[in-house]
Amino acid sequence: MSIKGIVTTILFFVLIGCYAQHSVPSTYAELIDPTSARKHLTIIASDEFEGRETGKVGADKAANYIAQQFELLGLTAPVNSSYYQPVELATKAFSVDTFEVGEHTFRHEKDFLIIGKRSEQEIKTDRMVFIGYGISDKHYDDLAKIDIADKVVLLLNEDEPRDKMGKSLITGQTKGSIWSTSNSKRMQHIISKKPKLILAISKNADTLIQQISKKKYAEKIQLKEDLTQENLSTDHSPTVVYISPQTANLILSSHGSNLEKLKQEITESGKPRSRVLKSTLKLSFGQKIIDVKAQNVLGYLEGTDLKDELLVITAHYDHIGVNPNGEINNGADDDGSGVTAVLDIAKAFARAKENGHSPRRSILFMMVTGEEKGLLGSDYYTRHPVFPLNKTIANLNIDMIGRIDPSHFAKADYVYLVGSDKLSSELHHISEAANKTYTKLDLDYRYNDPNDPEKIYYRSDHYNFAKNDIPVIFYFNGVHEDYHDIGDTVDKIDFPLLCKRAKLVFYTAWDLVTRDTKPIVDSHKK
Repeated sequence: MSIKGIVTTILFFVLIGCYAQHSVPSTYAELIDPTSARKHLTIIASDEFEGRETGKVGADKAANYIAQQFELLGLTAPVNSSYYQPVELATKAFSVDTFEVGEHTFRHEKDFLIIGKRSEQEIKTDRMVFIGYGISDKHYDDLAKIDIADKVVLLLNEDEPRDKMGKSLITGQTKGSIWSTSNSKRMQHIISKKPKLILAISKNADTLIQQISKKKYAEKIQLKEDLTQENLSTDHSPTVVYISPQTANLILSSHGSNLEKLKQEITESGKPRSRVLKSTLKLSFGQKIIDVKAQNVLGYLEGTDLKDELLVITAHYDHIGVNPNGEINNGADDDGSGVTAVLDIAKAFARAKENGHSPRRSILFMMVTGEEKGLLGSDYYTRHPVFPLNKTIANLNIDMIGRIDPSHFAKADYVYLVGSDKLSSELHHISEAANKTYTKLDLDYRYNDPNDPEKIYYRSDHYNFAKNDIPVIFYFNGVHEDYHDIGDTVDKIDFPLLCKRAKLVFYTAWDLVTRDTKPIVDSHKK
């Protein structure tokens, strides 16, 4: 055979080998298709799941759906034969168990309001001290003849004492003093006397209660191990309870008195009328640690000769739930699109293994909870890993890949990549090669800039892996007008583009789990 013939033969087999090498992953990548993606996302982002807020019923429904899909794909349940990794979360919740004065029982945020966060307390007394306007001035002093230290005090938390003509007993004029123009002066003065409890009668208490109730949101959810009794409030200043005039009159009724009568006594005498009122009071309240039920959902595909090494592919299945108006935030893009992508990528790898094309390294497909609460699910996993972190070769994290941001309306064939070169230049090159060979997307690295004002690199679950020196890539479509809004719905998802982006993740993952060596950590870029 001639030299030319030998070269031709060699080239032929090289080309055949290259074709086979590329055709195998391409075959399974076709399982990542718009029809399958639409089916999953229509369920995940449905009203039935109520916005998938961490700790709520809708999030549990989403977790159950994901676990069912993992089981259908034949993935191993790696957490003691379960697909669920319980994530121990908790929140500080302020509650009032009891507020009773005499025969009357009052309701928090209905009849009264406690502002501020306090550790648990129980206050009991058989008497309280009425301290008028709570003013100490050379012309008028409510506290001159009475000690309020460690006492329960009842305070007129408005205006200042006036005579029958409406003139201030302090200034001698219609215009009031600093005691009425600066409410903080009055309260700070009383607090300095160290009473046990201040019942502040405020004519705007009802309005304040309504405003607080409308703006009331859940306390911040945290990892339980970060939230202990020791870091609850240790504020030892007296508790202030704001009560309405109506509530005050109920309290005073047992003494045969009322608010107007007390004010009138001061007006007619021109002197303080502070006094002890015999009345039983019981108030029990405070911050408590409340457990929040949550779980990551894990599906495991075992590799072959390098099975002890692991690639982790993640998305977060939680979203922001229902807004104060009762409208559901479905979170189709954020991050229903990522969940959908991971499910189809898992399907592609599972089918490949069934057909004799098993990955050499193992793959953990993980849907994490609590991302919207502060990357909690991934934080918990990296603190309590199911598989050793030192055997985890990389994390590919998908968070929002179903939409187009305003910067790319003219050319939508793109995806943002964040973090690919932060820890491993080799991972970056693997990603670039996968895109060049297969998907040919426009890879936009603007959010990878260390000077990115949005700090996107630090805002999704990959970052908890990066903190542990595990190379990462974050796949992202950018922020759009429906971000964290009720408009983030399935009808606005570009399913062909979602699948193309998911295929890039798949091809990158295929290379990572079939190559001889894992990507080397050779950089620590910010």
